[in-house]
Amino acid sequence: MHGDRRSDGVPPYGYAQPYPQTVVVRKKGGGCLRAFLIGAAVMAGLIILGSLLSRGGDAPESAGTGPAAASAPVKKQPRPKRAGIGDVVKDGRFAFKVTRVEKGLTQVGEGFTISKAQGRYVLVHLVVKNIGDEAQLFSDSAQKLIDAKGRQYDAASGAAALGLKDSNAFLNNINPGNSVRGILLFDVPKDLHLRAVELHDSIFSDGTTVTLP
Repeated sequence: MHGDRRSDGVPPYGYAQPYPQTVVVRKKGGGCLRAFLIGAAVMAGLIILGSLLSRGGDAPESAGTGPAAASAPVKKQPRPKRAGIGDVVKDGRFAFKVTRVEKGLTQVGEGFTISKAQGRYVLVHLVVKNIGDEAQLFSDSAQKLIDAKGRQYDAASGAAALGLKDSNAFLNNINPGNSVRGILLFDVPKDLHLRAVELHDSIFSDGTTVTLP
C-alpha cells in the first residue's frame, strides 16, 4: 500500500528493511543420476563376477582331454587272469597248486571206513608247499568250496580222515620248504555247479581262489 512507504523507498516510522531471504535452489535430476550410476556399477560388477565364476567352473583342458580326446576310443584294460587247475597261488606261508578234481562219488573208503555222501562227494587234489620261515599247520577245515551261486561248503573232514588214505589234509604240520600232496573232500548236492575252491593257510587268512571246471 502506497501510504506505508515513502517515495525514497525508506519505510515510514523508522522500521528497518527486512533481511533478504535465502533461497535454496535444488538441481532437478541429481538424485536420479546418482541412482542410475550406482545401478550401472552394480550391474557391471555382477556381469564381471558371473564371467569369473563361469571360467572358474571349467577345468583347463590338458593334453589328454578335450573334444579330440573324448572322441578317441578308450582302450579296455585286460582283466586279470583267474587262477585255475595247474596254477600256483599263495596265501600266507602256503603255496597251493590244484592238480585235478573228481566229482559224483557217492561214497569213499572201504569196509568199516566207508563214508556215504549226503549228496555227492567232490575231491579236490592239490599240492601244498610251505614257503614261509616257520612250520605251518594245514587243515582242510580252513578250506571252502564255492558254487555258481556263491554259496560256501565246508570240507568233510571226518569222511576224509577215515575214507581217504592220502588225504593229508587233517591237521598236517608242514615245515618250511616241504610240500605235501593232499585231497580236500566236500559233500555237496547232486546238481551242484562248481565255481571255485578258496584256499587258506589258516582260518584267519584272507585266502586265495582257484577256479574249478
